[in-house]
Amino acid sequence: MSAATVEFDVPTDIQEAAATAARTIREWPAGESIRLAKRTSNLFRSRADVAHRLDLDAFNGVFSIDPQARTAVVGGLTTYEDLVAATLPYGLVPLCVPQLRTITLGGAVTGLGIEAASFRNGLPHESVRAMDVLTGAGEVVRADPEGPHRDLFYGFANSYGTLGYALLLEIELEPVTAQMTLRHSSFGDTTDMAAAITRIVSDRSWDGDRVDYLDGTVFSGQEMYLTTARYADDLGECSDYTGMDIYYRSIQQRRTDRLSTLDYLWRWDTDWFWCSRAMGVQKPAIRRLWPKSRLRSDVYWKIVAFERRHDITNRIAARRGRPLREAVVQDVEVPVTALADFMSFFHRDVEIEPVWVCPLRQRDPSVVWPLYQFDPDQTYVNVGFWSTVALPPGADPAAGDINRAIERTVTELGGRKSLYSTSYYDKDEFYDIYGGAAYWRLKGRYDPDRRLLDLYDKCVRSS
Repeated sequence: MSAATVEFDVPTDIQEAAATAARTIREWPAGESIRLAKRTSNLFRSRADVAHRLDLDAFNGVFSIDPQARTAVVGGLTTYEDLVAATLPYGLVPLCVPQLRTITLGGAVTGLGIEAASFRNGLPHESVRAMDVLTGAGEVVRADPEGPHRDLFYGFANSYGTLGYALLLEIELEPVTAQMTLRHSSFGDTTDMAAAITRIVSDRSWDGDRVDYLDGTVFSGQEMYLTTARYADDLGECSDYTGMDIYYRSIQQRRTDRLSTLDYLWRWDTDWFWCSRAMGVQKPAIRRLWPKSRLRSDVYWKIVAFERRHDITNRIAARRGRPLREAVVQDVEVPVTALADFMSFFHRDVEIEPVWVCPLRQRDPSVVWPLYQFDPDQTYVNVGFWSTVALPPGADPAAGDINRAIERTVTELGGRKSLYSTSYYDKDEFYDIYGGAAYWRLKGRYDPDRRLLDLYDKCVRSS
């Protein structure tokens, strides 16, 4: 990378849209919160309503693809579904494609995303070459690794829109084949699974097979699987998990499998991992009647968001004398060396099953991402769990006792958790974990008048 600011072409109408958005922020009434207007969301924390929303819909699209350089210039509000649809005809995909279709590129970069390529490619922000950011100060700046706004480039990850919004991003792409072969390897003990993860990450292979993607599914403390996938060298008959068949159940039923690359990338979206079962969609009688076009995570998300907004489950439980339930929707990252300890706590005190695991490692060990720092020489494992847990009599779901216990355990084990869902940290602990000193320097430079919420208010207080 040269010392000069990264250049990429921006269409005239997009430049004008950026200027309009910047002017809108500068003219925003003092004391009124700014929030991005989006048609989709993958957040699981409450947000206070606001009178005004910033419309950045002009930055929804793939503006250019360079097959030779393997790069693309993409709007920050572009969903990965649309991004992959644009790049795949060139035999290319982003280096990390988060598992749900309607996650946006800008959202994955500022709020973090992960998938099964993360053990070799890191997280989405690690394959950004440059981005145009609309700051809280009402300016549009080009942030890249060497330019005058390099502090924002490295500090943007995990800032959750509290420093500004990514309007355009130039990202790296990598080549793919049309199909992928999968292998599901079973383990009866978390320690053995953790050892296998360490070996696969180091060797990029498993029992003689190259590994291009790696994730896992934990059904219980005695039944867990690592799924290794590689680009296929030939074409063959593929499974289809976009209709009656359900992907996560196939993991227990099949040792090997084959999917089109497109279906592999969205293998978790059709049933939102396993969360569609809460809507009864995995029951054959209901599934036959449910439109195939509505077997999507964003459809389920709207149903769940409505339920949580009105607390329907606990209202019914209270009337019927059943235990109230606490929503436990989290993704945490713990060192692979601490995975067995975390899962022992989890099976004992949380008892959600299944659970998703996804190894990750920082792509470039020399880089510091100050708001979400990892040990660059350590392999971590993301553990994702999305459900509710029955509470003892008299417990208050709003107190978040189970979520608080998870936060404490993750911190004790040298990990951290994603902030897309509910958090309960006190302010000092929060900023100690999430780069407080660096964050406030960035806040002072790029949002000095506090037009945007600060990170704690947005992610913990849910203002």
